[in-house]
Amino acid sequence: MVGRRPVIRIGFDIGGSKIAAIALDEQGTQLGRDRCPVPRDYRGTLDALVGMSEALAQAHSGAQGMARSVGIALPGMIGAAGELVRVVNLPWLEGMPLCADLQRALGQAVAIANDANCFALSEAIDGAAAGAAVVFGVILGTGVGGGIVVHGKVIAGANAIAGEWGHNPLPDAGADAGPPQVCGCGRVGCIETWLNGAALARDYLASSGRDADAAAIARLAAAGDRDARAVIARFEQRLAVALAGIVNIVDPDVIVLGGGLASIASLYTRVPLLWRERCVAPEPRTRLVPARFGPESGLRGAAWLGASA
Repeated sequence: MVGRRPVIRIGFDIGGSKIAAIALDEQGTQLGRDRCPVPRDYRGTLDALVGMSEALAQAHSGAQGMARSVGIALPGMIGAAGELVRVVNLPWLEGMPLCADLQRALGQAVAIANDANCFALSEAIDGAAAGAAVVFGVILGTGVGGGIVVHGKVIAGANAIAGEWGHNPLPDAGADAGPPQVCGCGRVGCIETWLNGAALARDYLASSGRDADAAAIARLAAAGDRDARAVIARFEQRLAVALAGIVNIVDPDVIVLGGGLASIASLYTRVPLLWRERCVAPEPRTRLVPARFGPESGLRGAAWLGASA
């Protein structure tokens, strides 16, 4: 009787400037990786994915050979059938059947998902939320994204937008936050416009009259700068209000934070204290934790995503 062949899990993260690739074994150990600049056309992008997949599979297949799974993470809206609905940074991919074309080229199933979903999956499988039944992954950076994983499976939803909490309005933003901002989605006052890096910088400028990016504000707050500490406190309050809605609706075991703003250490103690007054549960058990794999989570999640293709 012939035993089951081991599987090499290949994941791609397509960003605005590069394609990153990783190969994992079935335990999540990295076997290899690759990267290349993003070709600025559809055919070139497809060819790059095929070439990198074949090279990683051949280099790490071992003597007995390995089966292969392939997943792709990218920023944008993915339709229910895997079509690329909106990919702002990669306009030549919009409306193109990337998943179907790559499946034909490789002769196997391929899975594709928003990068926030892949981030959540990575952290749920073997990251900071490993073993948790329900995980909500949060990206706090240039944008604000999210993904839901239940028992190790990404929940996409009927409209393929599950987890897009950043495009809900923020309740009680507060007068000190200034006027509502126009979001990249075209709406006004989305959570993203209150909780991204630009919002932190905007608040600090209004409070202190000085320019600083989010990382610098966090350092200033840690060093005792009064204006920076007040800005971080307001950010914590808004994040707590926004995440309380997630706790009430999704009721996750764990919320994992990723993105540049996830490095603000005070979030993990202050926000769970602040969200209590908004949560239905009198003593919420949901844990708030930083991502284990940081910026690698989207890429690793793409590799795990391929297991369900």
